[in-house]
Amino acid sequence: MERHLRALPGLHQECLHQVSSTARRSNPTKVSGSRKQDHLDISVLDARHNILAILESWAAMVAEKLTVTAPPRSVPHLARFLTRHLKWLTAQPPAIDFADEIECLVAELRQTIDPEPGDLHTLIRKCVVDDCSGTISAAPRTGSASGTSLTCSSGHSWEMCEWLGLRKLMERQRKGVPA
Repeated sequence: MERHLRALPGLHQECLHQVSSTARRSNPTKVSGSRKQDHLDISVLDARHNILAILESWAAMVAEKLTVTAPPRSVPHLARFLTRHLKWLTAQPPAIDFADEIECLVAELRQTIDPEPGDLHTLIRKCVVDDCSGTISAAPRTGSASGTSLTCSSGHSWEMCEWLGLRKLMERQRKGVPA
């Protein structure tokens, strides 16, 4: 656990380089009509948001139970705080949940930084449509103007212009708030 907590700040920072899918140019000179469109990778933004939210949640629990001041809301501060209180935390009943969540965060960030070939930053979440048991995934779609869409395994789909609204629904779902 300590090794994972110590790795999280570096992984969190490193995945920031993956937010834009276009490579950095070595020659910034533009030729009219040659500019490529930059696209944000939502799965990277989700991974960065998840790490902060999860670490903050665990740190708040530790701070409350030990009656200590919670650290500032940054991944390095939160990870150091949790590392400092790791012995106490691992002796608590939710220790297995904590270990699982931290291990999943590390795996998600490593996958974001160095994806398997053909599996570039695939987002997979439970569908937000009421009573749908499908999962939402982002994958290349042929014939689409944007080349990428979010689709549900049960047939629901969202175009790029709907992604921000979809993200809000996913956040509500994660918190257990009905849509």
